[in-house]
Amino acid sequence: MGSITIRPEDPRQDDVRHLIAELNTTLLALTPAEFVFHMTAEEMARPDTTVFVARDSGNAVACGALRRHEDGIGEVKRMYTRPSHQGQGIGGRILAEVETLARREELTRLVLETGDRHAAAWRVYERGGFNRCGAVLDYPDSGYSVFYEKALVAEGVAGA
Repeated sequence: MGSITIRPEDPRQDDVRHLIAELNTTLLALTPAEFVFHMTAEEMARPDTTVFVARDSGNAVACGALRRHEDGIGEVKRMYTRPSHQGQGIGGRILAEVETLARREELTRLVLETGDRHAAAWRVYERGGFNRCGAVLDYPDSGYSVFYEKALVAEGVAGA
């Protein structure tokens, strides 16, 4: 393994598209299609979304995104680490990058939806300080989804 780098990138690159396709295949194997909420590479490239890509010796191995919503809400989207790189803390590092950007942009809350069979993802979010909550944004409250949230307190603001 080389050194892992994580930085914002354009999701329309071929290797990132392949990573997104792997994520979609993984999700569809675990959750019925009508309860999988994909974003295409083109949707991920919109100004309201920042995509972080982890690379190992130049190869895209993981991704995650911050999608901005109204009222200071940021949504964690498209989190995925290739099986070859799971268990190395890369997902947690991407989540930290998403949170750092959200704080820098003064968002007040991060939310996310994940699947009911994604225990590894739950561990990443819980280690990152997220707590389970009810349905967020416009997601349906189905048995196939698990929702998380994390309040972001502005740095340097006492009592906030």
